[in-house]
Amino acid sequence: MASFSYQAIDESGANVSGSVEADSVESVESFLLSKGYIPSGITPASAAKASGISLLDKINARIGISSKDLILFSKQFRSMMHAGIPIIRIFEVLENQTEHKTLKKVVSTIGEDIRTGATLYDAMKQHPTIFTPLYLSMVSAGEASGTIINVLDRLIKIIEHEAKVKSDIKSALQYPIIVLIALGLAFFILLTFVIPKFASMFAKVGLELPIPTKIALFLYAIIADYWSIAIPVVFGLIIGLRWWFSTVKGRYVLDAFLLKLPLFGPLFQKAAMSRFASIFSILHASGVPVMQSLDILSGTIGNSAISREFEIVREKIREGQGIAGPLKKAKYFPPMVVDMVAIGEESGNIEDMLHQVSVHYDDEVSYAVKGLSDALGPILVVGLAAVVGFFALAIFLPMWDMTKMVK
Repeated sequence: MASFSYQAIDESGANVSGSVEADSVESVESFLLSKGYIPSGITPASAAKASGISLLDKINARIGISSKDLILFSKQFRSMMHAGIPIIRIFEVLENQTEHKTLKKVVSTIGEDIRTGATLYDAMKQHPTIFTPLYLSMVSAGEASGTIINVLDRLIKIIEHEAKVKSDIKSALQYPIIVLIALGLAFFILLTFVIPKFASMFAKVGLELPIPTKIALFLYAIIADYWSIAIPVVFGLIIGLRWWFSTVKGRYVLDAFLLKLPLFGPLFQKAAMSRFASIFSILHASGVPVMQSLDILSGTIGNSAISREFEIVREKIREGQGIAGPLKKAKYFPPMVVDMVAIGEESGNIEDMLHQVSVHYDDEVSYAVKGLSDALGPILVVGLAAVVGFFALAIFLPMWDMTKMVK
């Protein structure tokens, strides 16, 4: 099926427009006529790139919306659905209440599509930069089973869970990053403004400079004489690495490397396991088919190295091998996860087992974040001492030699 945008005239003579999925233009015409509309224009979605939807998607790809905005939208939507307000009215209210400009436009478009006959899933599917495949699949399952309110409850839990894990990791890394930036600036300032002045003074006396001072002067010479080459090289390296890490292979190499790092690797693995278990549990509880759940999980684990292993697991499950068996042979999935999944399969209670795994790894992530913060403190102190010690030796060793000459 393909997406088509249409314009039509309703029974009152007003112009209406929207989008719908169909096999052909004739199918769209039949659909419109069955609703009492007179078609005035039907175009494939690929030919409607100049419309507000595709332009909006481009804007969303650059701007996006925060987890906070999406959580607020989902909670307001859930509350009004629970109160029994008609869905068209809900989106009118949401449009008035939403402050985020991009999300406001999306809400308006969704409301208009629903007003012209689209389902909630079809309307949301037009905005993939706002609503993830996980979000869309759960909405589709909720519409099909008539449990959209319960599904929204679970979606909110997922988004809040994801936001909390990301916030915890960012909080743990924020202080070390600030300290490293400050150390880098201090190193640059001492190297370019302090060392040269002392070096000229030592040269006038005719001292044989010690190794730390020679190293500092060598680094200064590179900055002073080759800055016009060094700056483009550094920027080119940064841009090149960012581009390469955005590719499939580059992202895999980076994620696999991060998992091998001491301190950081276990934290990222535990966060991925928490995400895997919580999302799988909620998808299963929402009535999403197992294979569809596995397809969604492959793209939402958050680490391409683990995702690649999971794709192998998914293919073996597709062949009918169960879940625990293939997981046991995969990298990065700890024995506890495999054992709990196996128990859940045997007892027919996999949803609860996955929930317990999620709770366990949430606690593990919290402990790992605290451990990371505790461990980085001494490491940063050692780094600071190394920088200060290097410049102290580079400056005070020649001064000590000058003192001996004077004596």
